[in-house]
Amino acid sequence: MKITSVETLRPTIQPNLLFVLVTSDDGTVGLGEAFFGARAVEAYIHETAAPILLAMENPSPEGTASALRNYLGYQGAGAETRGNAAVELALWDLLGKSTGRSLAELLGGPIRDSVRIYNTCAGADYVRTSTQQASDNWGLRDESDEGQWEDLQAFLTRPAELARSLLGDGIKAMKVWPFDRAAERTRGTEISNLELDQGLQVIADIRDAVGAEMDIMVELHGLWQRRAATRIMRELAAFDPYWVEDPIRPDAVDAYQQLRRDVDVPIATGETAVGRRGFAPLLAAGVIDYATVDVQWTGGISEARKVASLADMYAVPVAPHDCTGPATLAACAHLTASQPNGLIQETVRAFLRTWYDELVEGLPQIDGSTLHVSSRPGHGVTLRPEVLESGRHERRISTL
Repeated sequence: MKITSVETLRPTIQPNLLFVLVTSDDGTVGLGEAFFGARAVEAYIHETAAPILLAMENPSPEGTASALRNYLGYQGAGAETRGNAAVELALWDLLGKSTGRSLAELLGGPIRDSVRIYNTCAGADYVRTSTQQASDNWGLRDESDEGQWEDLQAFLTRPAELARSLLGDGIKAMKVWPFDRAAERTRGTEISNLELDQGLQVIADIRDAVGAEMDIMVELHGLWQRRAATRIMRELAAFDPYWVEDPIRPDAVDAYQQLRRDVDVPIATGETAVGRRGFAPLLAAGVIDYATVDVQWTGGISEARKVASLADMYAVPVAPHDCTGPATLAACAHLTASQPNGLIQETVRAFLRTWYDELVEGLPQIDGSTLHVSSRPGHGVTLRPEVLESGRHERRISTL
């Protein structure tokens, strides 16, 4: 198999998203995806990755990942890492289509044909343009401009109503981040009594509304210094959270060790940890209960599978992060379904019911809290023909 073209597409509906289409000499197309800083990733793919890929004979996902490994930039989830992951995902999709096998099968599974989900309570515009936290909470709409699925505004102002709405949809796990504004104010160094009480009230309202029927994940986005994180987590313990996610930066392993000694709350981390070398110190230190690997930002499906295997060695389940794009959601579902320690999959109701469906076909079917993993070849997601024909995107192509 020879690759004849590498194409990128940035849709105007979601400027942080970059689709990557890799076409083989028999006309088969594999779909990959990158998220955050789409223009930078696009430039890297066409200037660096595409010439290497186009020159390869019969490129495999693992072989291409090795060929694209960077001399610089490999220690972080920068444009090179995200670009390589997008190309590699497209090749996995291409391999699945060429062999008639699903991604879960190619990864050695499936072990299960469905996975449990939780809803990240974002809105449709969440992380649409910004790559920084900023005071708008990565895309918080004005209250006067709320859409039907504006779950971010809802959890900040009407958490009980939101919890009942999710439960009505059959969703029994939700993730919120009511302490971020306080972290922005002090750069995570401290939290006032009022700010702490306001954040805790969100959790209390959810518990009062739906009780133990709803599992609650609390996201701290790695914004806090250790002492402030400790204070928040000690107060959260009374509400029995499913986990507290990224209380501090995942590379602060020594701080995590002290945090683990000081609090008795399950800890999830890993969306910004890069590859096995990012996860190994956390796992070896025994400081995390759930590994939230991101298949894009960690360097691709091949690396994410190795992270899952490493976590399994330490008896830590994986719960892949995905608050990005539709092809990545599908890839995460296949990864979770194919790994022995696959636990639960992050989804965003607001994305699934708005711009995801406008861009792609073949999204995983979700019934309540259950995601059914596609048995179609590859990851199962394809761009809608009208998206390619609409012109509502910026498109670039590299060919032989």
